Amino acid sequence: MPSQAEPTPKTRTPLTRERVLRAAVALADEGGIRALTMRRIAESLGVEAMSLYYHVTNKDDILDGMVDIAFGEIDLSKDTEDWGDAMRKRAVSVRTVLTDHPWAIKLMQSRTNPGPATLQHHDSVIGTLRNAGFTIELAAHAFSAMDAYIYGFVLQEMSLPFDSPSEVTEIAEAILENSPMDEYPYLTEMAVEHVMKPGYDYGDEFEYGHNLILDGLERARTQGT
Repeated sequence: MPSQAEPTPKTRTPLTRERVLRAAVALADEGGIRALTMRRIAESLGVEAMSLYYHVTNKDDILDGMVDIAFGEIDLSKDTEDWGDAMRKRAVSVRTVLTDHPWAIKLMQSRTNPGPATLQHHDSVIGTLRNAGFTIELAAHAFSAMDAYIYGFVLQEMSLPFDSPSEVTEIAEAILENSPMDEYPYLTEMAVEHVMKPGYDYGDEFEYGHNLILDGLERARTQGT
């Protein structure tokens, strides 16, 4: 009588630093940094918590690695691109990464142990500006101004009480109904003539504001200030 073949044991995917960090990113995307614990990371990977310490030192090491993953997702400019176009593409990419990873906005500028992707990102931005003729001082001003705008816009966008243009109109209508319109004429004008118009999308303000910054930086660059 032929013997029954024994089942082939499942091959477990080896645990690596990359897998640990990716699992941490996924958990933080879903529940925020406060929900991130070594135990939960281990559970998501199907291992014991102690196994993680073969690949990461502690939670701070994980946070540093997560930030580096986020910076690595930002599209960097090509050396042949116009500096303004390169910064526009970067701004859109940074906004996308921060929106995809809401936890990142509080961490990406606060860590003191940057990884290679973080350093490469910063070096690339500075290099694009310097190669375009920015002085080192103006490059520093430009980097700071652009990031302050991008991060600030995303923070504001995340805190808004609406997610779609239709919700904007509903909220604006409710505010106008409960407020004496003649006491706030300019606010009423903004709401009626702009915000409540068909096709309005607050997200469209991002590009306009960023272009204002780039225009100012271009004037400073050409004037050598």
